[in-house]
Amino acid sequence: MFILASGSPRRKELLHKVVDEFTIIVPDIDESHHPLDPKDLPKELSKEKAYAVSRFYPNDEILACDTVVILDKEVLGKPKSVQNAIEMLKKQSGKRQIVLSGYTYIGKGKEISRSVATEVYFNELSEEQIIDYVTRFKPFDKAGSYGIQDDFPLIKKIVGSYDNVMGLPTEDIREHIL
Repeated sequence: MFILASGSPRRKELLHKVVDEFTIIVPDIDESHHPLDPKDLPKELSKEKAYAVSRFYPNDEILACDTVVILDKEVLGKPKSVQNAIEMLKKQSGKRQIVLSGYTYIGKGKEISRSVATEVYFNELSEEQIIDYVTRFKPFDKAGSYGIQDDFPLIKKIVGSYDNVMGLPTEDIREHIL
């Protein structure tokens, strides 16, 4: 059995590009207290998630992923409130950030852990645009307070994987796991 260790609806949608059938099991880990360098955080969290599930399913294939948004060496997590989402988007307006996903695969006698980075360049956004976006799209389950797939002019351009920005680097997974 192939298991996606994530409750993210976007990861579920993206994994269908790579694997036809899989089961979702959401790992129970605390993601809030990690003193790691931001560039190491997603890969380490993906390992924790993968091992949390593989303890109960040692003979199955497990894929876990974690994605962070890094702006000027600061990790922008999921917003805790409307005001927090607005503040995050104001910080990102007109700037370049890095979306970094770490993934871990455990199965078939091997473990693979990798990180994939994508550069994201934001448009200059007015406060009205930001409030409109937060009101319409409610990005409270998204790192950095936004979804690249949302039909809204947040992003000027990206350099790298679009799927990675959505939360699962399908191209890299296809190349290194399957």
